[in-house]
Amino acid sequence: MREPRVTHWRLVVPVKPLPLAKSRLAPATGEHRGELALAFAVDTVRAALASEHVAGVLVVTDDAAVAESVRAVGADFVPDARGGLNNALAHGAAQAARRWPSSPIAALSADLPALRSAELDRVLDEASAHRRSFLADAAGIGTTLLAAGPGVPLAPAFGGASRARHRASGAHELTSGNVDSVRRDVDTAEDLAHAVHLGVGDRTWALLPLLTAGC
Repeated sequence: MREPRVTHWRLVVPVKPLPLAKSRLAPATGEHRGELALAFAVDTVRAALASEHVAGVLVVTDDAAVAESVRAVGADFVPDARGGLNNALAHGAAQAARRWPSSPIAALSADLPALRSAELDRVLDEASAHRRSFLADAAGIGTTLLAAGPGVPLAPAFGGASRARHRASGAHELTSGNVDSVRRDVDTAEDLAHAVHLGVGDRTWALLPLLTAGC
């Protein structure tokens, strides 16, 4: 069996201000929507930091509670540059490239509460063989991870049908098997139920009894 590549990635994770986050989950989460969005982010960041191929996580956020929580689990943060998700990711990637110019950089969705470190390692190991690459989400429409080698522009095109846009931009589509937790982002109550079935992190799990429906 081929030995995994030893690569130390820097991940960029964007997190909206909590009052604006996860609006499609409102019917199932009620007043706890912001708490759940924060739990998703913390569980995602904690699992990412436990990955062998990850040397650090840089969260892009303007929310003080998010910044405090991710720093508590070992991540760093930078303020959002405003202008939407892709502008935030480009800003975070530029900050990471300045700090760690020899490191590959990957943008990772913040709503992967079932993320498994070993599965992320498999994805990053495959990504290290390509100049620029991406992983489609569980629905096969969006993107949960976009990776670029040292000095390669990330050029994020997240949102909606981003799988097609990233493929059209020349990024290689990653095909790692058995990485469901890296593909399972959560936007709806149905998504959350699938994530719970996979096994969510402690912070998300603790909130599930408070939710009003969908789990």
